[in-house]
Amino acid sequence: MSAHVIITDEAAARVIRLRRPEKKNAITQEMYREMSDAIDTAQNNPKIRCITITGGSGVFTAGNDIEDLLHEGTSRTDPPRASNLVKFLYSLAHNVKPIVAAVDGVAMGIGTTMLFHCDYVLASKTATFSTPFSNFGLVPEGASSLLMPRSMGQQRAFAMLVMGRTMTADEARVAGFVNVVVAPGHAEVEARKVAREICALPAEAVAISRRLLRLPPEDVTRRIDQENHLFTERMRSTEAISAFQAFVARTKE
Repeated sequence: MSAHVIITDEAAARVIRLRRPEKKNAITQEMYREMSDAIDTAQNNPKIRCITITGGSGVFTAGNDIEDLLHEGTSRTDPPRASNLVKFLYSLAHNVKPIVAAVDGVAMGIGTTMLFHCDYVLASKTATFSTPFSNFGLVPEGASSLLMPRSMGQQRAFAMLVMGRTMTADEARVAGFVNVVVAPGHAEVEARKVAREICALPAEAVAISRRLLRLPPEDVTRRIDQENHLFTERMRSTEAISAFQAFVARTKE
């Protein structure tokens, strides 16, 4: 376990906590691997009945580390595009345990798209959700082009995934992918209560009911692969590299 991802088991709930505050919890390849391992090892562990993902107080995650994307986009070798990222997405797609997300602060890119793999999402009043893929010359990831229109409708999904519009916590609740909005700093505390509520339910009934509510994993992974192929191509485009370079330059001013 690195200093940037903290995995703890609290009673019957496994908690995955992002902790890279100096980079707004931007996710590296190593962080993806650790989150994936935490999900995978919970699957056949009967003691773990629920998973919680949180970024702590003040920020969920700013998404992919842009410097990593710039490095991959300008590499002369064919990168196994973020193999650990794809592994993480597959872990989410095949996961059978309920996932509760606690979002306090910014949730950008995959910080938003991963929520559509979750089962219950709490957001603080100050949380914001955005998927600025087009702004960076990129395309949707994480099966978001499949899951987001299904969850909140074509028009809202277009505004977020293509136009890069930001949603507030209240707007996300109205759109249907946030269950409840809580006071700033309280998302993780309230998520623990929800996790305990889920853990107290009959595990087999929960697992079967959850499976009935969700798309088959193979449908989700098929879209993950399709998006990943296009995302990899776009990372090497002039549009994307220029956007990455401009972003990195701004952060170093």
